Amino acid sequence: MSSTIATEVVVIGSGVAGALIASRLASAGVRVVVLEAGGEVDRATAVQTFHQALVKVPECAYPPVPEAMHPVTDRLTQWYRQSGPEQFKSTYLKVLGGTTWHWLGSCPRLLPSDFRLRTQFGRGVDWPISYDTLEPYYLQAESELGVAGDSEEPLGSPRGGPYPMPRIPPTWLDKVVARALEGSRFEVRSTPQARNSVFRDQRIACCGSSSCIPVCPVQAKYDATVHLKRAVAAGVSVLTRSPAVRLELSPEGEIAAVRYRRWDQTEGVIQAKIFVVACNAIETPRLLLASRSATLPDGIANRSDQVGRNLMDHPIQLSWALTDVPVYPYRGPGSTSGIENLRDGEFRKTHSAVRIEIGNDGWSWPTGAPISTATDLAKQGLRGKEMADALAAMTSHHIRLASLTEQEPDPENRISLDPHEHDMYGVPLPNIRYRLSDYVTEGMAWARKLHNEIFQKLNATQISHAPEFFGAGHILGTTRMGTDPERSVVDPQLRSHDHFNLFIAGGSVFPTVGTANPTLTIAALSLRAAEAIQQQLAEMPE
Repeated sequence: MSSTIATEVVVIGSGVAGALIASRLASAGVRVVVLEAGGEVDRATAVQTFHQALVKVPECAYPPVPEAMHPVTDRLTQWYRQSGPEQFKSTYLKVLGGTTWHWLGSCPRLLPSDFRLRTQFGRGVDWPISYDTLEPYYLQAESELGVAGDSEEPLGSPRGGPYPMPRIPPTWLDKVVARALEGSRFEVRSTPQARNSVFRDQRIACCGSSSCIPVCPVQAKYDATVHLKRAVAAGVSVLTRSPAVRLELSPEGEIAAVRYRRWDQTEGVIQAKIFVVACNAIETPRLLLASRSATLPDGIANRSDQVGRNLMDHPIQLSWALTDVPVYPYRGPGSTSGIENLRDGEFRKTHSAVRIEIGNDGWSWPTGAPISTATDLAKQGLRGKEMADALAAMTSHHIRLASLTEQEPDPENRISLDPHEHDMYGVPLPNIRYRLSDYVTEGMAWARKLHNEIFQKLNATQISHAPEFFGAGHILGTTRMGTDPERSVVDPQLRSHDHFNLFIAGGSVFPTVGTANPTLTIAALSLRAAEAIQQQLAEMPE
């Protein structure tokens, strides 16, 4: 037996996009329901689960359950069905607050040229909006998320105001790298991040727990539950453990309702004036495609045949080495500085730009250190104080670099519905086709040369480069924004070209990806979309 709820706006997905939109609309008096597939997270339990996990992957604090399955880094095929030729490696969570639970917190902006990739470099496509259009919303997003940064350093993206908090102080490792690279072509700069550097918004400053991925134990790092709490206080109803399984059409061709299934297999229906699909770039197209019907056999919002296409990430070249002097990693946030001045240039006509992240987490990402280092020392026969001294001496020299590359949109990189396998609610599993173009692989080759050059200036030894790319966890594209309904899914306000009362928010709307971690841009676009939704509601009949 199904129950029916009527409201003004329903938001599907409770990550940063959905939480911001719900909070902003509710503060204006709009009646909103948020639908979330996963359950709530208890922070203390998540911290304990992380500590007890033998393999410290980003999802280890949030084990998937059959009712809300999601991919896990070391068990991708448990959820993804992949058609190659490359394996798509980025993941996400299905919990209240979404993947902001285990993100790093980095908040650089896109560059002005990132919005003009086709015009300026002859690659990809242009965005239908400019940097100047989005800049005021970047400022709003930095205030909403609570971004700490150096306001004197625009990092190539002109600013209309300061950051709301001073920067997170650089680590000793940052300072050693900056000194070694002084006078070179590598400019080390503080990374803007949604992490409290001072007490703000009833949340304490970062205390350096070194576990940003997968969980901040004190919520100094922003996660979407911040805005979900505000939304609930403003009257929003949040339905957890309620996966959306289908969007239903009205006779006029607009969205009439969303149908969902609770974990206990009972059904519910929500009717609304406006629907916002704010899942990620895999779950959003999956829901739209699974809502196919005799009227729309290719799915909702898909007359362009673009839903699911142009899947992108920031494929990472990871490298690591031993420095000649101690740099004392494994403390503080995962990264507090980076090299930002290689994100733009005429070279983008031939190969990807890179954003080089300087890691404070030593070799933990590529090798599982320091636990793996202790294991190696034990195998050498070291015990007791001798082992402890050797472990401290070796790990204090660990350093890693990660270059985020810029992946071009490719319509053949896509999410489709698996023809054979379904989840427990009858929705087909996501099937992924994915490949890296020469533009990316040549950018990764350039990144290895850059990493070698940096390591040489550090007098580093035991230099290693990951032979395969890593996923950045930045799942983008698949419902891209544009002005041409034949080549895009949503307009510049994130409204569906096909259904006037359907909005899509999140990383899936990105036409191209640049090299900036995407969360701040997702937040800025979502705040802009909230304005459009509010205006549209005001123009709709009661």
